Amino acid sequence: MYSAVENFVGLVSGFLYTYWLVFALILCGLYLSFRTGFIQLRFLKDAIFVLREKSQKEHISPFGALMVSTASRVGIGNIVGVAVAIAGGGVGALFWMWITAILGGASAFVESTLAQVYKRSDGKHSYKGGPAYYIESALSSKSFGVLFAISLILCFSFGFNGLQSYTLASAFDIYAGGFENTSFKLFVGIIVAILSGYFFFKGAKATAFISSVLVPAMALGYLLVALFVIFSNIEKLPMIFSHVFEEAFNFEAIFSGFAGSAIVIGIKRGLYSNEAGMGSAPNAAASAHTSHPAKQGMVQTLSVFIDTLVICSCSAFMVLCADIVKNTELKGLGLIQGVMQEHLGSFGLLFVSVAIVLFAFTSIIGNHFYAEANFKFISTSKRGLFVFRLLAMLMVFVGAQLSLSLAWDLADVFMGFMASVNIVAILLLSNIAVRVLKDYQKQRKEGKNPVFKASDVGINNTEFWK
Repeated sequence: MYSAVENFVGLVSGFLYTYWLVFALILCGLYLSFRTGFIQLRFLKDAIFVLREKSQKEHISPFGALMVSTASRVGIGNIVGVAVAIAGGGVGALFWMWITAILGGASAFVESTLAQVYKRSDGKHSYKGGPAYYIESALSSKSFGVLFAISLILCFSFGFNGLQSYTLASAFDIYAGGFENTSFKLFVGIIVAILSGYFFFKGAKATAFISSVLVPAMALGYLLVALFVIFSNIEKLPMIFSHVFEEAFNFEAIFSGFAGSAIVIGIKRGLYSNEAGMGSAPNAAASAHTSHPAKQGMVQTLSVFIDTLVICSCSAFMVLCADIVKNTELKGLGLIQGVMQEHLGSFGLLFVSVAIVLFAFTSIIGNHFYAEANFKFISTSKRGLFVFRLLAMLMVFVGAQLSLSLAWDLADVFMGFMASVNIVAILLLSNIAVRVLKDYQKQRKEGKNPVFKASDVGINNTEFWK
């Protein structure tokens, strides 16, 4: 039975990405890049300007919202996901991860700007929002919004968090001496579920706090170690870049097995890593207190670049600098642990294992933040929310018991479904985001700190920005 489920989920994942999402993501990213004047390539100064803004103490700041979204983005996708991509699609997959991030930056801007425009109150000093909310308000379709909310809940609570929990538990495998047939995975699953439940029940402020503290520290620590390894092997980089571009455009190899090619694997792992256009980060973007929606759109674009162009690239270079890659059949976490052990000995193995545990745990917390925001869109029942939190804890436990292939394929299927719904929505609503961007640029040219008023751009159906 388990094997049949595993095979079915794998087939659905292959079909979804081979025949639809590869083309949808690239074309959507290109279209929105032209519509916004490639905002993702000229936003950096403004994004840093926004991050320096101070918010009221009771509110989540733009930086806090960035860290919540980064908590979900920066995680096992940046470390293990890169190793999975290279093992499955070859080194050319890295190039297509870069393309997904660069083009996806425009998608990230549009979806996060829309989330800010149509955000709603969630208590005295909190906001909620995201695709479900801007779909309902701007497209006047509650049912379409509910469809997205369900797809996100399935993706983050039952897909991504299952995968995060599986990877977190697997990080202990090398120390436990192979625990697939022992009760150790049960023990790890119970502990992680209980710890996760604590933050699930504490709410958004606790999530933003832990993300603002742990995520920057973890990302900086991992980045410093990665840069040390890369500069220690800097003579290999020209050959690595040459190999990446050569394999990325090896179309004979690509089209002889497209489903497992560098393009498909690279885009699939790139989407999982940076989430651009998927519809997840807007839920965090909506929670920020800012003076103009375009500001938070730019900040979320920055998160995409930090995730893929910086952290994922560092992980990839570490893998490609290691000799073990040529002489092993290790995949996923086992491969990245072997790579770090080769570079830095026992310290490298311990460091990457601890990093995986912390990244996976903060991602579980960030993922639940998104799922809960969408549960509140469907229902305001406090009893229902309590039950949902318990089910989310249960999935964290179940995820620790899954196999490698089922954990990744399940996450990919739910991710593909959610991204498909959001792509349709942001394409339909992109004109609104472009109007908001033009208003921001107009005020900046006038030397102002942009302040948004919805009626100035012809929007009259928002709760805020009157």
